[in-house]
Amino acid sequence: MNGPLDTAQWLLGLDADSLSVWQMAIRALIVYAAAVMMVRVGEKRFLGKNTAFDVILGIILGSVVSRAITGSSPFFPTLGAGFVLVGLHWSIAVLAFRSERLATLVKGESRLLIRDGKVQQEAIHKSHIGERDLLSALRVNGQLTSVSDVAEAHLERSGDISVIERETEREPVILDVAVEDGVQTVRIKLG
Repeated sequence: MNGPLDTAQWLLGLDADSLSVWQMAIRALIVYAAAVMMVRVGEKRFLGKNTAFDVILGIILGSVVSRAITGSSPFFPTLGAGFVLVGLHWSIAVLAFRSERLATLVKGESRLLIRDGKVQQEAIHKSHIGERDLLSALRVNGQLTSVSDVAEAHLERSGDISVIERETEREPVILDVAVEDGVQTVRIKLG
């Protein structure tokens, strides 16, 4: 071996027709470190519970960088493509932050499913949400058991259903406090 470049080519199997276990392991370590850097550049946004826009990047990025490990694509150009994808995603996210029209185009928009205790049938049908799924979301996300208890429920861009409880008139609580030795009873009304 003539120098560091030859050593790197041998370690990574850059010129090899097939990769050894050790070469794939070294590639995996390097790809892992590069993927961590990509996530830092992408500000971890696409790994959270987000929109299809974010999930798509996660799937494509995983597919692209895995090729660098297996050797099915050239090593360094494949890592470069991963950084380009994260940079493109970040750029579109910044533009979408500044333009509601672009944000709606790439991320979609939320849909009102329930308003004032009434299910919005057209929105439910467009969203392909069944009654059981809607009731489940009310229980899980709003701790409610009835549609009539809901002020609003939205299908969010992330696919989650957010629930806002209706304000209800509550019977006031009245406390009677009796004080001894000639002092009158004090009545306190709460609510």
